[in-house]
Amino acid sequence: DVGSANGTFVNNQPVTETVLRSGDHIQIGQSILVYSAGRNGGQPGTDLADRINMISRQQDLEWSSAIIKTVAETEGSRILARPDQAGTVWLKTALANLGIMYEAIQAVSHILDLDQLLERIMELIFRSIEADRGCIMLRNSSTGQLEPKAVRWREGVNSQEKIALSRTIMDYVLREKQGVLVSDAASDERFNTGQSIVRMGIREAICVPMKGRHETLGVLYLDTHTSFREAVVRNNPTGKFTEDHLALTIAIAHQAALAVEETRYHHAMVQAERLAAIGQTIAALSHHIKNILQGLRSGSDILKMGLADKNDMLLQKGWKIVEKNQSKIYDLVMDMLSYSKEREPVIEETDLNEVIQDVLELVEGRAGEMGVKLDARLDDSLPHVQIDPEGLHRALLNVVSNGLDALEDRKNPQLGVSSGLDPEEGWVQVVVLDNGVGIPPQKLPDIFKPFVSTKGARGTGLGLAVSRKILREHGGDILVQSQPGKGSKFIFRVPVKSPLSQDLGAGTMEFSLPPPPEEED
Repeated sequence: DVGSANGTFVNNQPVTETVLRSGDHIQIGQSILVYSAGRNGGQPGTDLADRINMISRQQDLEWSSAIIKTVAETEGSRILARPDQAGTVWLKTALANLGIMYEAIQAVSHILDLDQLLERIMELIFRSIEADRGCIMLRNSSTGQLEPKAVRWREGVNSQEKIALSRTIMDYVLREKQGVLVSDAASDERFNTGQSIVRMGIREAICVPMKGRHETLGVLYLDTHTSFREAVVRNNPTGKFTEDHLALTIAIAHQAALAVEETRYHHAMVQAERLAAIGQTIAALSHHIKNILQGLRSGSDILKMGLADKNDMLLQKGWKIVEKNQSKIYDLVMDMLSYSKEREPVIEETDLNEVIQDVLELVEGRAGEMGVKLDARLDDSLPHVQIDPEGLHRALLNVVSNGLDALEDRKNPQLGVSSGLDPEEGWVQVVVLDNGVGIPPQKLPDIFKPFVSTKGARGTGLGLAVSRKILREHGGDILVQSQPGKGSKFIFRVPVKSPLSQDLGAGTMEFSLPPPPEEED
């Protein structure tokens, strides 16, 4: 920093000059940057193989005579699981503490729910430290105040009794950035400005800062009370807590703080992705909705003119425009609901051919206006299938409507729908075939993604995404084959349930349409 008005901050600390480490947060004005270094501190071109001298087997023939002791590869997990079997007291204690740290790291790496994470941390602490009460206090990012996020009592301790939390100790820990072990704190001059410990009668307390990567998030607080009788029985006038307990607690608190930061980061990322998805949705739909509204306004203006002039032709024209845009609104809303809702198909025994015929009847008027020849080749021997008829109707209508869109301004436009069985794979199949403009090969991988449309401003990009979602809810799928200038083929596949698949040999399909005539220059 060279004297900027707002200063430069690294990990929330003002700096003039500092060495950066990978992951450091840099704040310059309103901008926050994250520094990411490569391997070896960001030094490019470093080949680690140059740092290793491999001794050949021929040069190292006597290595086996230098072995003093061997240990099986399974010993690592066994020793961690049973530290009491270690050979020395030091090793027993070290392995027990290491085991607790290992469990803490495992817990924080798998739990993304903050409440569950903190409860797990408290459980691990109470297994390793003989505390009566404990809590985790995290700083509220809005108010800056410490708030309890996890509280625990040892079994046998009255959980209805409030935890006497010393503000004096917490203030010291946060101010000095040190963990403290307090025993008979009334005699500790560092806390002589407050009387809370004496007043509440706390004999021993451990309070440590929860230091994350960038800031102190809060404190972890434990306390216990040792009666005179217990002290005599234990032959330990200093109480239950030791410096080892303090060291272990601050190590666990650090891991917990890192986990809290990771959890908050994860939630922030999820929220950012959710907001980005909302923004993408609004951007993708707003233009299409505006076009529909413009169509409705145009139709209503023509209706007004027809009413004023008592002109039946204008009334019919205006109503047709309004009706067309009403259908667009309905289709849009239904697609949005179908795609956004997680739903289980309402399964019932259905004649799939009837669903196909209903769809063709719906588009028959539009096809006639466009001069499109509809060709239905339905297998009469097709057995009834277990499907959600409303869902399949929606999926099929979307694809057939797309096929009609692809046939606009084409010569000899044709659209065919066929049904049948694939006896080898055990699918009920519906094929929708058109001789329209086709889909470019580079766009085929993306056509089932939401808001991806090959029709420009005329499409929302939801139709095919909804259709695939519906088919996959049935355990099926949609396949597509297309060739630019010659047309597209969409294949619906729905699995045949075993009670309905007794005769899989009937009605296999082979369906094609004549190619469109060559376009004239």
